[in-house]
Amino acid sequence: MIFRVVFFIVVLVPAMIVIIPAQALINALKLPFWGVLPRLFHRIGCIFLGMRVTVIGQPATGRPTLLVSNHISWTDIIAVGSVAEVTFVAKREVGEWFFVGMMARLQKTIFVDRTRRSDAGRTAQEMGAHMAGGNAVLLFAEGQSDIGTHVLPFRSALVGAAQHAMIEAGADDVMIQPLTIAYTRLQGLPVGRTERSLIAWIKSKSVKQNIKEILAGPVKEVTVAFGTPRPLRDTDNRKLVTKAAENDVRAMLVALNRGQKLPVA
Repeated sequence: MIFRVVFFIVVLVPAMIVIIPAQALINALKLPFWGVLPRLFHRIGCIFLGMRVTVIGQPATGRPTLLVSNHISWTDIIAVGSVAEVTFVAKREVGEWFFVGMMARLQKTIFVDRTRRSDAGRTAQEMGAHMAGGNAVLLFAEGQSDIGTHVLPFRSALVGAAQHAMIEAGADDVMIQPLTIAYTRLQGLPVGRTERSLIAWIKSKSVKQNIKEILAGPVKEVTVAFGTPRPLRDTDNRKLVTKAAENDVRAMLVALNRGQKLPVA
């Protein structure tokens, strides 16, 4: 904990003082390398939070990509953001959180109001417009976080809406890519169900309690596994496409939790 306090004061705070205004300027000027500083910030964040990230496979680059992933903790964003330049889709409430909302906007996070069905269309249009520029958007397709032992059913509605929005935005050659996040070890030891409760953001915990456990907890080994990307066409059945991605994510998570090796996509 002493290391993290010192690191926060000596490294993280000075980094934010430089990165925040620089990123705001980059976004304002609409420069193409907008994802470089967020990735650097997330890498610094991994050190601060005691996360060692292992990458399997690689993200599809140079073309519009919709990443669909499982979700365990808010630290998922730090882990994925440290290894890939992506824009996240988050619930509207995140944008209202102090400081977090500002940082999310600097990374061009797309916010969705889950209490309003009509908001899915607006969200999909933003996703489509962003991917039309050859960028990647990450959707936590379960719609909520889980403890990390299994994968909840993926929601296909937003994937389907994004299909049409991408075509309308002129995003050709769109790919959908499954992505799995797995917390495999704590302080070098395999993670069991009890230990997962120290990582996952579950409903029985407050935000304050979860943050305290993460900051005071041991070193966490995280695996970010990119599956095989597939074409995502406007004519594809959204439910079948979403289910196929869900199955891929589930298979990778089960293998990683069991300590098995995955083939590189």
